Amino acid sequence: MTGFLTTHVLDTARGCPAEGIRIALYRVSGNSHKKIAETVTNDDGRTDSPILPAGKFQIGTYELIFFAGDYLRATGQADGDILFLDQVPIRFGMSDASAHYHVPLLLSPYGMSTYRGS
Repeated sequence: MTGFLTTHVLDTARGCPAEGIRIALYRVSGNSHKKIAETVTNDDGRTDSPILPAGKFQIGTYELIFFAGDYLRATGQADGDILFLDQVPIRFGMSDASAHYHVPLLLSPYGMSTYRGS
């Protein structure tokens, strides 16, 4: 089995999946970031397919950027030019070439958390 990466976003303030959040995935090497994927969450707060599918999986350091500010504005949870949470980066490592990594974002206008899911 080859590894792969999935993600999803839950809006903890509203108690529902966060639909329409743009997510970018970067491979990180030292100070270098290379964008390798971009997607948008569906009505279940998930991506329609793995953001890093098995055929493109490599061990290493990665960063997911969640464009939360656009979502928070669109749902009426935030306004103005400067938001407490706008772009939310999560940097993590994947060291098992055969594992499924799942990195979700739990989001509210003034807080966020993540964990390694299943």
